[in-house]
This record gives sequence, C-alpha cells and structure tokens, in this order.
Amino acid sequence: MASLLLLDWAHPAPGALRPGAVLAQASQALVLVSPWKPLVLLAVFGAWAWVVSTVYDKHAARFRLARERWNLIHLIVGLVALVVAVGIPWEHPAAFFVGLAAALVILGIDLYAYAHVANKDERVPESQRIRLDALTKVSNARAERSKSRGKIEPKLRLIAPDKSVLPPPTADTPEAEVRLAAESVYLRAMASRASSVEIRPTGKDQSYAPVFIVDGLQTPGDPLAAQSALAIIDLWKLGAKLDVADRRRKLQGTLDVEHAGAKHRVRITSVGVAGGMRLTMLIDPDGQVRREPAKLGLTDEQFKELRAIVDDPKRGVVLLTTPPDGGRTTLTYSVVQMHDAYTQRVEVLEVDQQLAIEGVRHTPFDPLAEGADFGTTARSLLRRDPDVLAVAELPDANTAKEVAKADTDRTRVYVCFRAGSALEALDSWIKAVGDPKQAARNLRGVVNGRLLRKLCTNCRVEYTPSPEMVQKLGVTDPKASTKLFKKGGQVLIKNKPEVCPVCGGVGFIGQEGIFEVYAIGDEERALVESGNLSAIKAALRKKPLPTLQAAGVAKLLQGVTSLEEFTRVTSPTPAPGAAAPSSPAPQAPPPAKGASATSRR
Repeated sequence: MASLLLLDWAHPAPGALRPGAVLAQASQALVLVSPWKPLVLLAVFGAWAWVVSTVYDKHAARFRLARERWNLIHLIVGLVALVVAVGIPWEHPAAFFVGLAAALVILGIDLYAYAHVANKDERVPESQRIRLDALTKVSNARAERSKSRGKIEPKLRLIAPDKSVLPPPTADTPEAEVRLAAESVYLRAMASRASSVEIRPTGKDQSYAPVFIVDGLQTPGDPLAAQSALAIIDLWKLGAKLDVADRRRKLQGTLDVEHAGAKHRVRITSVGVAGGMRLTMLIDPDGQVRREPAKLGLTDEQFKELRAIVDDPKRGVVLLTTPPDGGRTTLTYSVVQMHDAYTQRVEVLEVDQQLAIEGVRHTPFDPLAEGADFGTTARSLLRRDPDVLAVAELPDANTAKEVAKADTDRTRVYVCFRAGSALEALDSWIKAVGDPKQAARNLRGVVNGRLLRKLCTNCRVEYTPSPEMVQKLGVTDPKASTKLFKKGGQVLIKNKPEVCPVCGGVGFIGQEGIFEVYAIGDEERALVESGNLSAIKAALRKKPLPTLQAAGVAKLLQGVTSLEEFTRVTSPTPAPGAAAPSSPAPQAPPPAKGASATSRR
C-alpha cells in the first residue's frame, strides 16, 4: 500500500523498543516523497482527459451522440482508474507500476468503447469516424514515401483479387494524372455516400460523365473528355484484373480499395454501349442487398402476413415485385433467407448474382451463352424438386408459363419481376401465363414494395401540418401524432448554422421500404381465375393490411420520411414499357431484367 501512495512513511523497526527510542523516532519522523510518481499519473490522466474533452466531447456534440451520458461515463471511468492507480492494497515496490498498468487498461477501454460505438452509429459518416491507429498510419505512410520517391503519393490502395497492389505511377506523367482523376471519382462517391458510380457517354460531343447514385437518385458529375474517361475506365479495369483491350463484352470483377484506414469491396462492371463504354463501380455490393427481413420496413401486420406466406405448407407460387430500382434484389434475398437452408433445399436462379447466401445454391444464367433459355433452365431446376426456388428474373412469357404449369405442391417458387403495385403484379402475371386459370392454380401470395429515402435524424425539422393535410393523409385516429418532419440540411454548432456533417446537407440518409403484402387464398384465386381486376382490388382492400399509401403514411407519422418524399415515391407512375419477349406471345409481361448494379438495394 505504501509504495502505491505518493507518500512513503518510515515505519519503526519491528520488535520491542525502549520508550526513549520511541520518542526519539517520533521526533525524527521522516516523510519520503517520490517526486516522479505524481508526474507520471498527471501525464497519463492529463492525456486521457485531453482526448475526452477536446476530441470526444466535441465529436459527441457534433453528431448528437448522447453527449451528457458519455461525459458521465468518462467521469466515472476516470475516477475508477484513479482509485485503482493509488489504492491497490499491496505493500511492494512494484505495486505502483501494477496500479498504473491497470489504470492505463481502464482508460484505454474507455477510449476504445466510445470510438467503437460512435463509429457504428449511422449518423457518423466514414470520413468523421474516430481513428485510434493514427501513429501507425503515419509511420506506414513515411515508410511508403521513402520507398516510392519520384512517384506520386496515391490516396487509395487498389488491391486486386490476387492481393497484388496496383503500383503508383511516376510523378509528372500522363499516367499520374489518370490515377489522380480515377481516385477523385471514388473519393467523391464516398464523400457523397454513393452506392455506385457509372461513367458513361453523355451522347453529346463524344464526352463522358460520372453519375453518382445516392439513396436511389442520380447525381451527375463534371463532364470528361472521351480520352480521359476511357483512361479512367481502363485503370479501374486493370485494378480488377479485367481485360483492358476488351471494350465490347460485359466484364465483371472485384477489387478492394483502402482509404483512410477503411477498406471497401468494389465490383467493377464494364460493357460496350452506344457511343463508347460504360463502367459501373458498385461499392460494398454485399452490404447493399443484405438486409434482415425484419428490417425491410414492413409493418408488424405485414411481417406476420409474410411469415405466414413463407411457412405455408401448400408451397405454390409467390410474386415478389417492385418498380424499377425499387429494391427487388434485396427483397428477394431477404425472403429467401427466411427459409432454413440447412433443413430445406433452397436454390436461386439469377442472371447477375449479387450475394452468396450461406447454404443456398445459386445458379447463374448467362443470356449471351449458347444453350437453354431462361425458362427452360427454370423448368430443369423445378424438375429436381427443390424445397424453395427463387426465380430472380422474368425476362419472357415462356418463363412464366413454365413456372405456372410446374408441379409446385412440393416446391415454393418465388417469381420476381417489375410491377408498380400488388394489383399490377397480379395483372402482369395473368398476362404472362396467358391463361388466368393456370395463373391462379398455384398462386399463394403477392408482395410489392418500393423504396423511399429516410430523413437525416441529425438535422430534420419538425412541424405541424394543416388540418386539411392531415385529412388528406387519412389520419383518423385522434391519438395518432400529427407532427411531421421535413428535411433540414443544417445544424446549429455553437449557435451558427452549418451544413449537417451527417448527411452533407442533403437532408436524407439511407432508404427504407414500404410494402403491400397479401396472402392469396381460395377467394382471391377464384377472382384471379376470372380475370376481374376490379373484384381482385376490392378483395385485397378488404384485408386488414395496409396498402402502399397507408404504409407510407405510417412512415410519415413516425418521422422516417418527409411529405415530399412520400409524394414522390407513391405518386402514380406508368407501368414499365414492354420489351419484345423471346417468344412471340402477345401477352408478355413488362420485362423483368434484374435491376442494374446501380440500385441493388
């Protein structure tokens, strides 16, 4: 104990002492002070307090991360560390160092805990995340600079599938300019939270331009000369180990991009198009389509209905539909994952695989390869009697006919295609099959959804709508909140308005789905067989389940989205134009080519 305290007291020698000796010792008591121990503790706790007060406190205030609660946690942890540092009940010269080490561990855990929790919060953009390995990065950067003198210092590390790193070009060369231009495209995409980037011809003056997809909406970039754009495309293809000379065929590869301590997987797709080439960079492709079913955005009633459809022992056909770029791939994968792939045989037939689901067999289909068409491939898979088969595309009427006439008593088949509503999905299915009776025979459910942007919770603005607007929204429950939110884009920092650091001033961050989910029973199948769309619509409306509009209003009242975004997403849109099917049947449905890689959510 004595060595842990800063004051070391002299103790009388053990054994019997004469009274005179005791008085002499008392009069000559010594106080031995260790001058370096308080300095060590002051340095340790001072450094910790500086990080907490200067870095963490401002960070929590800027992004509204429960600042008061975190400050209380830091204070408690600091007191605990101080008690441990000076209060270990052990009389040994090494006790001080043991206490100091324990205090360092406690303070380090405190610093790591805040950084770990804050970095996972969606309100903190990647560029504003806390890095705890700054010294290591500085050391590594210096080492890299010493090795690459005479070459440019790239901001990105491009790591190919074989783990090789694309070397930086020599400074003051055309290759260096291309490298910097290619990096600037990626850096802007990350700064704007883009899910993907397309570099494609503009159709004017043989120029190109990057297009950034942010929360499902396109944001054009600055135009590029054709020569510069093609050089940038070639560099990204080179990083993914694709054939740079092949400018016609569709090529696809991946590479990892490291920047500021973060690594992201990027899927590169190049293909020849009218006027030149198109390059698509899909950032974190797995994360864009991986979503737990409970987090799709379904209401509680809709999730129970979907669960009942999935667990229906009668199997049959279920339609999974969205408008173009409406999150159909994510919906398909999420529903497939509701089946246990270890007790059931689950398969997916798709043109462009976006995610590898554990336990699920993915069957890719190449539309350019010679051999069986898509419908014939689906028929072959159905003949193997899988427990679950997801047909991720509906490119022609023949595929619909093959699924409709198959024996699905032992197989659940999910058919995925484009449609603007559940009613439109049923109408397209009837037309694709060509026979309403055949279309209705094994139909068990229909799901339709679309994506809306979520308001940034860091800067959204609350307001009270007019009574007329509340009436238009159909809010009749007097207990329901009528407070709505609109996008902000700015926050007050030290009483000064500044651009919101979370959303970058956009006002929205992320997307969420709204849905229609209906199980198809005997009554609905009879109406589908009759082909009476009005009667089908009335039957679906009778169900105690929300429509797309009702689901959107619920998101409004919850503060998830704004009235403007709700109106944009739920406004009537024309059905997708029908392309020529592979068969001459006139009832071919709207084409259901998979959503482009720019919007795989």
